[in-house]
Amino acid sequence: MALSFKSVGVTAQDRQFKTARESTPIGFKTPLRLGTTRTGLLDMHLDIRDQIHDNLRNLLLTNHGERLGLYGFGSNLRPLATERVSKDDFDEEAMLRILDSVKKYMPFVELDDFDSTIELINKPYSMVKAVIVVTYNVPRLRVVGKKIGVVIWGIG
Repeated sequence: MALSFKSVGVTAQDRQFKTARESTPIGFKTPLRLGTTRTGLLDMHLDIRDQIHDNLRNLLLTNHGERLGLYGFGSNLRPLATERVSKDDFDEEAMLRILDSVKKYMPFVELDDFDSTIELINKPYSMVKAVIVVTYNVPRLRVVGKKIGVVIWGIG
C-alpha cells in the first residue's frame, strides 16, 4: 500500500501562512521632507519609539504661542536664554518648564536626568548658546535611558 503526500496536511511554517508584514507609517518626520515611495508624499516614522523621540524634541523646542490653536503648547525655553540668571537658576527653571510640559502633553514619558551647558559667544554678536540634554524613559515601550539634546540660541 502506497501512501500519498497529499494526505499529510500543512504546517504553520508553510509558505501560504507567511505574509510579508509591512510597517504602517505612524507620523511625519520633522523637519518635513519628501518621502520615499513606501511612505508616501512626505517622509514618515515607521517605529513608535522614533515618533515619540521626535515629538519630545518638538515639545522641547516649541515656545508658547508658536502652535496654532494651542497657545500653551511647548516648554517655552527660548525666553530663558535671554534672561541674565545664574546657571543654577537657569537649570531649575528649565527643568520645571520641561517637567510641566511633558506631564501635560506626554504623560507616558518619564523624565530621568537633566544636563545643560551655557556658552556665551561674542563674535560677531553677543549670543547665548544653551545645550540641554534630557534623559527619558517610556516604560510601556521598554525604552530606558534614551537621551535627547536640544540647542537654544538667545541674545546675550
